[in-house]
Amino acid sequence: MYKHVALLVRQDGMSHEEFVEHWQTEHTPIAREIEGVVRYQQVLPTEPDHAEFDGIAELYFEDLEALHDALGSPGSRNYDPTKEMAARAREDVDNFLAIEDRPRFIGEEIVQKDDVDGDTDGLYKHSAFLVRKEGMSHEEFVDYWQTNHTPIAREIEGVVKYNTVLPTDPEHAEFDGVAELYFDDLEKLYDALGGEGSRDYDPERGKAKEAREDVNNFLAIDERPRLIGRERLVTDER
Repeated sequence: MYKHVALLVRQDGMSHEEFVEHWQTEHTPIAREIEGVVRYQQVLPTEPDHAEFDGIAELYFEDLEALHDALGSPGSRNYDPTKEMAARAREDVDNFLAIEDRPRFIGEEIVQKDDVDGDTDGLYKHSAFLVRKEGMSHEEFVDYWQTNHTPIAREIEGVVKYNTVLPTDPEHAEFDGVAELYFDDLEKLYDALGGEGSRDYDPERGKAKEAREDVNNFLAIDERPRLIGRERLVTDER
């Protein structure tokens, strides 16, 4: 499954609450009807005052060409869709988003663990946007991440679902990958991965501790944005 992940930043002069109101009330009814979208989910930060972004929008497509047609190709933020609903959505983002401050990622999702049969609505989610260490190629990063780190991360205490997302066009991607860890309890998430706004977390036990120690082997931690939020399923037509 291919997905477009947008890390949303509100316009200057707009409060987080005003941003959410426009996003949910005005933009969502348009975005859910974008041509080719088969699933649309949103992530709202659990602690907006400490979050790096105002939210995450995730649009899924069965076909990569349909995604590119609707939302632009990797590396291009200045896309200009011609289909009706995609064009309307593009016009509306100028009403509430700071486009130049909005990282985005196009990738292929790989489900590494799923104890909830794909039902993520209402779950708490840690989304980490990964940047490789200096001196490491993207291919070396992916190999280490998938071969060495993923078997640890999927066993972190409290994790009920774990996805990795690989860029479809690494040379033009803003990140080397996305790691998505789901929990059904927010305190379990904080215990394993740190609180909102804290990158220097220090879990004391188990697989969470082992995973935290391992990230130093392949990630540039200070360049890795993250967001802790609660997922909201808007539509699923798969």
